[in-house]
Formats: sequence, C-alpha cells, structure tokens
Amino acid sequence: MGRDVILVTGGCRSGKSRFALEYANHHFSKKIYLATCEVLDGEMAKRVEMHKMMRGPEWQTIEEPIEVVNRIRSYREEDGVILLDCITLWLSNLLLRWDDDQKVMGEVERLVEGIKECKFSLIMVSNEVGMGIVPADPLSRRFRDLSGMANQRIGEISDRVVFMVSGIPIFLKGKE
Repeated sequence: MGRDVILVTGGCRSGKSRFALEYANHHFSKKIYLATCEVLDGEMAKRVEMHKMMRGPEWQTIEEPIEVVNRIRSYREEDGVILLDCITLWLSNLLLRWDDDQKVMGEVERLVEGIKECKFSLIMVSNEVGMGIVPADPLSRRFRDLSGMANQRIGEISDRVVFMVSGIPIFLKGKE
C-alpha cells in the first residue's frame, strides 16, 4: 500500500475513532497513535484508558497536545501510519494557549505543509462542529469557525475524506 492521507470527520460519537483504528489495523503493521488530549480530570482519564484498551499493545502512543506538527515532521518511517486523534482537541489546545486565531491558523498551515512533505500514511480524526446551533458565546463561535476552516484545509489535501454518521462511513472524497 502506498502513502495515504485520510481525514475522518463527523459528529460526537459518530464512530470516527473506531473507523480510523479499524482502517489502520487492517492496512498497517507499524502504527503510531498521536493523541492531542490533555488529561485534566478523572472522567477524561477514564476515556483515555478506554481508548488505549481499544488500540491494543501493537500501537505506540505519543501524547502531544500542542507540538503536533513537529511530532509528525520527526517521523521518518515510510511504511507506517500515524493516526492523529484529534484535530479539534488540538485546535482547542492552541486556541486556549494563544487566544490568537491567526496564530492558530498559521499552525494549521504548518500542519498542511507537513502533511504534503511526509512520505508515510496519515489518518486524522476531526469533529464536524458546525452542523448544530450557533454557539452563544464568542469563544465557542471562534472555535467553531477555526475548526471548519481547518477541516477544509486538511480535507483539501487529503486523498480521502470520510464523514461518519451513526457509525456508517460516507466517502466524500476518494474511494473505500
């Protein structure tokens, strides 16, 4: 299998991570899970442990809430895959750290350039947050807008874009 860049998007609990894991397990032997979640409370710690159990021991896990682009650029294998889960948590981490939309989108552009340069496969999970009501507060609206713009940029350069609905993959770009 050659290099493959896949964006898996959808709503909360739509099956995005499950689909990405199953795809990677089926197609790759060398697998790295790049986790952007910061464990800030007990409930999140339980979620992280559940995800680790779902992955199994054959996955190498790297926890990186901010320096995602540098981690991807440091990976040199050509026969493996990085599963980045997830773009929206990464954006949230950046926005809360910097409070600067231009700086956040600059980092998205760095990610896009890193994806173009990489020789290995990459599966990215991202939430589709713009399909509901307009958020009531400015920070939430900024986050929604940044997420939508980031998903567009990443989807544009991806070989495949998969939209998950109720556990069912819908291929928006590329084939199964």
